[in-house]
Amino acid sequence: MLLEALVRLLRPALLLALTLLLAACSDAPAPAPDAVVVDVRTAAEYAEGHLEGALHLDVQDPAFADAVAALDPEVPYVVYCRSGNRSAAAAATMATAGLEVTDAGAMADAAASTGLAVVTP
Repeated sequence: MLLEALVRLLRPALLLALTLLLAACSDAPAPAPDAVVVDVRTAAEYAEGHLEGALHLDVQDPAFADAVAALDPEVPYVVYCRSGNRSAAAAATMATAGLEVTDAGAMADAAASTGLAVVTP
């Protein structure tokens, strides 16, 4: 019980520290300054922490393609996930739909390339 409480208490600080550490090692491409940042993880993952101002579109949701079709084609997008696998799939879907998209990979890489802070509950 004490360990669980300690983990809950320290989780935001550990997430931030890990994000900053990984961001320092990032080789992610620099996105356009006016890009819309899109978090393609699950709702539960998004709720645990996401980049400030990120739009949430779960790439595993059956409605993802419909959501992509509704996006503004005049705006560039930057996508990220936990490790980079889902963001690659999302970026491919978005590019096929005619959108300008940068795959920033993992959240830490996206934080480094965009300069956005990680927001935690």
